[in-house]
This record gives sequence, C-alpha cells and structure tokens, in this order.
Amino acid sequence: WFNELSLFRFTGKRPFSTSQSSVDSKEIKKFQLLAHKWWDEEGEYAALHSMNDIRVPFIRDTLLSMSSNYHLGNPLSGIKILDVGCGGGLLSEPLGRLGASVTGIDPVEDNIRTADRHKSFDPVLAKRIQYKSSSLEEIVEESMETFDVIVASEVVEHVADLEMFIKCCSQVLKPEGSLFITTINKTQLSYVLGIVVAEKIMGIVPEGTHEWEKFVPPEELERLLESNGFSVRSVKGMLYNPLSGSWSWVQSTSLNYALHAVKAAAPAQSHATDTLPETDTQQHSATTGT
Repeated sequence: WFNELSLFRFTGKRPFSTSQSSVDSKEIKKFQLLAHKWWDEEGEYAALHSMNDIRVPFIRDTLLSMSSNYHLGNPLSGIKILDVGCGGGLLSEPLGRLGASVTGIDPVEDNIRTADRHKSFDPVLAKRIQYKSSSLEEIVEESMETFDVIVASEVVEHVADLEMFIKCCSQVLKPEGSLFITTINKTQLSYVLGIVVAEKIMGIVPEGTHEWEKFVPPEELERLLESNGFSVRSVKGMLYNPLSGSWSWVQSTSLNYALHAVKAAAPAQSHATDTLPETDTQQHSATTGT
C-alpha cells in the first residue's frame, strides 16, 4: 500500500503533440517536495527501503531462473535494466551492485540530482548506473528494444494513462525481455489500510500520496499486458508490517502485489515475403516497423 513515491508522471514534453499524455503534473509537484529525503531510512521512504528486502531477491532470482549464465559475485552482469520512476535510486543501486547495467529515469529533476549524488559515493555504482531526468515516453525513440529488463516499482498507480505506459514498456524492451511491476490493488482493504491508516492515521507515508481511483487490480493489469504482447508469468501478494517495518510475501493480493511478465519473442523470419511484389514487401516492412 505504500507507493514508490517516485511517481512517474510520463511528461512527454513534445510541444506539438496532440496525443494524450500519461503525465500528471500534480504528482510531480507532490514528490518534488520530498526529493531530498530519499535516503533517510527512517523517514517518508522507510517502507520503500525495507521493500528492497523482498523485491530485489524477487527480480534477481526470477532472472537467474531464466538464464544459464551465472556470474559469481555479479549475478546480473551483462543485463541492461531500465528503472522507470527511479526516484532517488533506492532500487537502482542494489540492482547495480548485483552487476546489472542500470538506467534510472524519473521526470523530477531533484530526484535525479539526489540519485546521482548518492551513487557518486561508490565508484563501482558510478560506472554501472546512469540517471536521466526523463519520462518513459521521451526515451522511446532512442531506446527501441534496448533493455533486457524493466522495473516499475510503485509507479503504475501514479500514471494517468496506464495503457500508454505498458505500450512504451513494450517498445523499449527487447523481445523475451522481462517486466517487473509492484503496485497496489484496488480493493476496499487497500483504501482503508493504504490511505486511511497509512496516510491519515499513522502517517507512514505523507497524506495525499495515493489516490484510490488510480490503484490497479491485478486482473486489469494482466489484461492490459496480455493485449500488448506480454505473457504474465507470476503474481505474488505482498504485505507490509508497520510495527516491524518489514515486508513479506503472502497468498492474498488484496493489498500490494508484485508481477512478472515477459514480452513475446520476435516473430520468426518468414520466407513468404520473398514471393511478394516489391511494393507489397515495402508496405509490409513499413507496417512491421510501426
């Protein structure tokens, strides 16, 4: 129920574009105020710090189970990861320590400044991680099918246009690449615990962090993913205990959940086009390119 306050409001700053953007400028302002607090483990982001205890092994072990290449000490070596809505780098850093090459993007410039400053203390991370103040939409053209893995942790419940978000993820992910999402289910329980208790009563996260209307049921997320060429491999329930400050895996997905999906493989090369007239072949290629 605690959202990766790294809100990701896909800004899409194309001045002449008439397409709908998935950005929410109110979210940008909301998190701008907290940008300097990312690395305070006792502060507003305490729940996200402790979420690393389960989300990092989930990502690592899932990827290792799909690969036959093991690098002792650097198990994710050679894997290119895009951390969407990276905030201050809370998830980018542990993934970088596991050997991955990580690109973290976030539309809030102050978040990126905080992330850059923190990684500079570790020369190893400074080489493995790069941060950009950018929306996902803005990097699509330069990053088509670039990444092996995308992580969007506590992000999708902040976007204005979820389908656009999923489409952009598909565009920058390589065929057979993995997408990891953690988010909040849209249930009565998530409203009571995620908003009333967590924000208004206990103050575990700042009031106004979440809007229940934007919470995403796993069924809806699965439907969107599958209609955009993904195969959902696993959905797991997560639970935060505010007394111990720790997360655990649970059967129920009625509050928080984690999802792993895999993009479809590239279509096999067909020889059918060999027999098409040249103009038909060009048209076919143009369609495939889009």
